[in-house]
Amino acid sequence: MSIPYTKKILQYFLHPKNVGEIEDADATATEGSPSCGDQVKLFLKIDPETLTIKDVKFLSYGCASNIATASIITELAMGKTLEYAKNITWESANKELGGLPPVKVHCAILAVDALKSAIENYEHAHGLMKEKIPTDDRILMKRLRGVINPVAGKDVVSTKLVASVQIKDGHVKIEVALASDHQFYNNISSEIIERLEPLWDVEDVEVIPNEN
Repeated sequence: MSIPYTKKILQYFLHPKNVGEIEDADATATEGSPSCGDQVKLFLKIDPETLTIKDVKFLSYGCASNIATASIITELAMGKTLEYAKNITWESANKELGGLPPVKVHCAILAVDALKSAIENYEHAHGLMKEKIPTDDRILMKRLRGVINPVAGKDVVSTKLVASVQIKDGHVKIEVALASDHQFYNNISSEIIERLEPLWDVEDVEVIPNEN
């Protein structure tokens, strides 16, 4: 049975806007995982004086809805202030595209989450949060829930891939239940570092394999 896509979804799938990378991006964020079927990585270039999004691009892995929603989100955010962009919702993307099939609504949520995560990363990196809450184990674990275990298709926390979490004087150490030669170790390590390094009071992140 074919999925009923609107003409606008197909248009943005076949001719997506703002595809690519920003090499000197001020903030990035990745949501989803190819192992689960859909992934979006967002890049932002931001004017530090006006806190306006000067440029936004994306890379996508997934279906037509995933590409179309990521594309429409970049258009909705382009030229807007960070405060405005934080309030863009998946419903906005859904409306702009003329309505997603119910089984594809998660694609719009994924794109919006990537936008909000990138903005949050920028705010952490530049000390722009409204309240500077010291990073603790709880905050680290919350961010780690966005890293997907490719084997299980679920996050590394719920699948117990995170063996231990430590933070002291800005230095974060994460032990994962994988050997260093595991096929997914490097990928998961990179994603963990990408998730945690933007936190305002984190100096560095070390991911340690379990060689037992």
